[in-house]
Amino acid sequence: MSAAAHLDRRGFLTVSLLGGTVLAFDACVPLSAQGVGAGAPGVLNAFVRIAPDNAITIGAKNPEIGQGIRTMLPMLIAEELDADWAQVRIEQTLANDALYGPQVAGGSRATPVNWLPMRRVGAAARQMILTAAAAEWGVDVATLTTERGYVVAAASGRRAPYAAFAARAAGLPAPDLATVTLKAAKDFRIIGTAQPGVDTPAIVAGKPLFGIDTDLPDMVHAAIAISPVFGGTIKTLDDAAVRAMPGVVAVVRLNSGLAAAGGADDAVAVVADSWWTAAQARRKLAITWARPAAGGDHATASYERTAATLLDAAPRHDLYRSGDAAAALKDAHRVVTERYDYPFLAHATLEPQNCTARFADGKLELWAPSQAPAAGRKATAKALGIAPEAITIHMPRIGGGFGRRLMNDYMVQAALIAKAVPGRPVKLLYDRADDIRHDCYRPAGWHRLTAGLDANGAITAITDHFVSFGQDGEPAIAAEMSPFEFPAQLVPAVHYGATYMPTTMPTGWLRAPTSNAMAFTFQGFLDEVALAAGCDLPDLLRRTLGAPRTLPPPERGAAFDTGRARRVIDAVCTRASWTGGRARPGARTAGKGRGFGFYFSHAGYFAEVVDITVVDGAAIQVDKVWVAGDVGSQVINPLNAVHQVQGSVIDGIAQALAGQKIEVVAGAATQENFGDFPLLRIDGAPRAIDVTFVPSDAAPTGLGEPALPPVIPAIANAVFDATGRRLRSLPLRLA
Repeated sequence: MSAAAHLDRRGFLTVSLLGGTVLAFDACVPLSAQGVGAGAPGVLNAFVRIAPDNAITIGAKNPEIGQGIRTMLPMLIAEELDADWAQVRIEQTLANDALYGPQVAGGSRATPVNWLPMRRVGAAARQMILTAAAAEWGVDVATLTTERGYVVAAASGRRAPYAAFAARAAGLPAPDLATVTLKAAKDFRIIGTAQPGVDTPAIVAGKPLFGIDTDLPDMVHAAIAISPVFGGTIKTLDDAAVRAMPGVVAVVRLNSGLAAAGGADDAVAVVADSWWTAAQARRKLAITWARPAAGGDHATASYERTAATLLDAAPRHDLYRSGDAAAALKDAHRVVTERYDYPFLAHATLEPQNCTARFADGKLELWAPSQAPAAGRKATAKALGIAPEAITIHMPRIGGGFGRRLMNDYMVQAALIAKAVPGRPVKLLYDRADDIRHDCYRPAGWHRLTAGLDANGAITAITDHFVSFGQDGEPAIAAEMSPFEFPAQLVPAVHYGATYMPTTMPTGWLRAPTSNAMAFTFQGFLDEVALAAGCDLPDLLRRTLGAPRTLPPPERGAAFDTGRARRVIDAVCTRASWTGGRARPGARTAGKGRGFGFYFSHAGYFAEVVDITVVDGAAIQVDKVWVAGDVGSQVINPLNAVHQVQGSVIDGIAQALAGQKIEVVAGAATQENFGDFPLLRIDGAPRAIDVTFVPSDAAPTGLGEPALPPVIPAIANAVFDATGRRLRSLPLRLA
């Protein structure tokens, strides 16, 4: 997910003349010109095409889940190509990491992985056009420049569009990408400018862009029934009545890829001439389900009881040790100990899971709204017993991912169903209950934290016993905790440990994975530590951060720069007029509170201040949020960047206040729609989210996730400020 594509002159950039009139620059690992689709100007596996009218088509290679990547990555290419953005058209490429390198929407990695490669693609294309123009005009290439899609010879005053040199450029060898000249930041005309999303007009007009919109000739539809108990399997199935129903095409048993062990079938799909027919027929299936062999009472209440008991014992696994935490706590001037917890969460994407598949002649074609299509290709090939190369994957726009569409179970399901109905496209579509009750959930977690302070209010020791889910000493997916969880590297004595409980629930990454929970836990606890130290949280963090320096990176993750952290803390405090100090809780204007939170995740540094009002002693309303973030030296598309931050903040508010949680009874999720797993309503959003970026010298990093975590503890800390009540469980509730 984080690996950059290997770049070289021969492998990364292959030039192909399509139909003699269009110049196509195709990118990434070995690719022959013959494989590009000669004679097909509309081919999608090209990064750059220049048409006879000088319109420039740029391929967007990564999945678009609303993070703006379909606009941002082409901006990088267009900048170095020196194109006129008004003449640029964007096409989504096929999923093919052998051609394009990593194609993933996750981990906020698109910017750091593609910042240089995409710019080099544009620069190489520009260099080839200049070389062709110099040969055409019989001049030294050094005398030529470019300007918004035109080649310019200043000495003679000649000027011609890129399209005039496309044919000649196509015959030139590709330049060495390591040596192409890139623009200085001061010369950017596209990077750093606010550009609306290329899909926005079509979205507003309701045009079909999303996976759920896929409509193909002779298409049939599938609805799926999956064991309601996680890990359950089919015990008996009587589908005779369903097969006899008008419009029903097939009934298919399969393994959903979610929780059933050993590859046993745990799902039944009904294929029909319409989705409504399939969904109604699904209700008539006579299925009895076998409960999973795994023992234990898999229910929210039993998990909570077990976690409480485990927290009182020593951790079974060490995550991080530094110094002698037990001795430091014994000698501390003051000790603070508290417990924090948070629930399972569903992703609740507005577009429910779906995938369209067509299987014919041993080959599979997918229209898959996947955040990780390469992983989906591998899983699907294995399930069908075909070569990965036999699979073609289209990437429609995704109506919300948040990590759910990294799992690709829906791709495998659609492929298995299509194999049972060869030759016809099959669209698999979950309804809302399917989507929420058969998710890969953000795991619940419980913490017992202890901190020791010296007489000057400095943290001398910190410990955390983290209880979550896993087996054989390994955490479940997304139940990990970083061994360097802030402030581990900044405190003399640290012991982080973990204990894992078994669960049958499928788990997965949710936007800002682990960070969305750890920020609440640690920043909420550190606010309590700050109170014991006689200061506010920003001051405690400044003391703990110390002098600007870069700390060693963990095995997986980015190095931590204390100076960058301090700058965003200072910036948001200035922006929000944070006065410092610690007022008596509840001393502000009746029902008003202010809270602070900081977090470093996905290589981004974010600090946030939240103002709240407590209404009638119970309802918590977020009035305003201030955000300061450092994502490196360059914000590529400021308009989209602000939207990403604002969206992250709203997601965090929803996790804190909307009442989101998944409860398990007898091994099954009880929530099934937005009535019992609510999204944030418009009246719950703040009146303003003030966003400022703090530039640094670091290379640009991503924005999809790091702005989310700090808002959750900031709200909890604001509630304490307003009421004197400390809320240590999510979702936050005063009554």
